[in-house]
Amino acid sequence: MQAQLLAPATVLVLWTFVMLFWMAGTRLPAMKQMGGGLGKAKPGGRGQDLEGKLPDSINWKSHNHTHLMEQPTLFYATVAIIAILGPVEHDVWFAWAYVVLRIAHSIWQATVNRVPIRFALFLLSSICLLVLALHAAKLAFIGS
Repeated sequence: MQAQLLAPATVLVLWTFVMLFWMAGTRLPAMKQMGGGLGKAKPGGRGQDLEGKLPDSINWKSHNHTHLMEQPTLFYATVAIIAILGPVEHDVWFAWAYVVLRIAHSIWQATVNRVPIRFALFLLSSICLLVLALHAAKLAFIGS
């Protein structure tokens, strides 16, 4: 059961790299088109410096990549705790649901980016994570 629970976490890690490459694949050409590029970036420049300079639809990929560095870190820790202490079948289902919803959130944010749908996807994924976190807490404090 541990491997089954770790599979969705692995998929989300790989998805994060998909978003990184998607971000780079859209940002770098847009920067070059503006007359810049990596070679002309100011020393110490950050991706946030491109806000308002590149089209919003280009920056959406970066925003999502940043989001994948935030809440999913709790997912990884929670999945690790459960995998160590003893997952049950519903943990695997909630982990997969979390990952599918986060991937849908990524695709939506990177392409359409209408907030009501994006928020609904975030909320549903957060509920899945909360269920997992509560089970992790139960395992850690009470046992199976």
